[in-house]
Amino acid sequence: MIRCVTFNPAVDQTVSLQRLQPGEVLRADGVRQDPGGKGINVASCLADWGLAVAAHGLLGRENATIFEQLFAAKGIADHMRRVPGATRTNIKLLEAGGRTTDVNLPGFEAGALDAAAVADSLAEVAAGEMVVISGSQAAGLGADTSARLAAALAARGARVVLDLSGPALAAALAAPAGALPLAVKPNRAELEAWAGRPLAERSALLAAAQELVARGIALVVVSLGTEGAAFVGADGGVLAAPPALAHGSTVGAGDAMVAGITAALAEGLELQALARQATAFAAGKLRHAGPHLPPPAEVRALAAQVRLLPLADWVAGR
Repeated sequence: MIRCVTFNPAVDQTVSLQRLQPGEVLRADGVRQDPGGKGINVASCLADWGLAVAAHGLLGRENATIFEQLFAAKGIADHMRRVPGATRTNIKLLEAGGRTTDVNLPGFEAGALDAAAVADSLAEVAAGEMVVISGSQAAGLGADTSARLAAALAARGARVVLDLSGPALAAALAAPAGALPLAVKPNRAELEAWAGRPLAERSALLAAAQELVARGIALVVVSLGTEGAAFVGADGGVLAAPPALAHGSTVGAGDAMVAGITAALAEGLELQALARQATAFAAGKLRHAGPHLPPPAEVRALAAQVRLLPLADWVAGR
């Protein structure tokens, strides 16, 4: 069982339109609503891959049904704590050319008792089990809520995969060696914020990722948008470039990559195979609206098209 933790899920409302023109009255081409938030997206993709998944975290009681329907449809074990209020809505304005503008609305408030209840729902996690913790903190929770939970689980021997940003990421990466996550997936801006310096040069970005590996994190994956992602481990790394990308909303593509990383770690894949699979998950997600993967055979076909480049060659521009 892979457990996915989400303290601040969201209902993703995607509005399709030809072109966003601020100040004008616009006619939408279509609209859809999907249960979302980073950890929910990860859990959904892992379930599509055929793995046993449990969802932990917080949900607003007022609009929990859309999440419950997803869990029931995909066989995801529901350990989410219901709290008063509604889960937030994230509005995605998707233009015909693929550009997306996000408007994230406020949602429910939570407190220390809610965070403690989520931690209690993970009390039986044993050494070696995989836990994914991703996304922001709900209003009312401390910025280090996810980091403290990650450290506690890692200290018990759980294999923790993190996709956090800002103070939450900084707190998680400041944990002592025995409480660090197994893997993290920052993007360039998130890695720059942790490092406290610009990482415009490829060599600087690689050096920052290697700093984290030297601290004891087994795998650092730096997502680089359409360029792909750098996969860095103790024994080296690769730049994985995706196959030709489908046009559409990029909502959840990074979460799909986290799911691919997690699935590959659970399956014991070596670094190159892991990089191919994680990149294929992200590319496959672009072909489907909502938090869904294409069938596994299609994902494997995409993985075979992923181009791998040694990081030394990537840094040198070869």
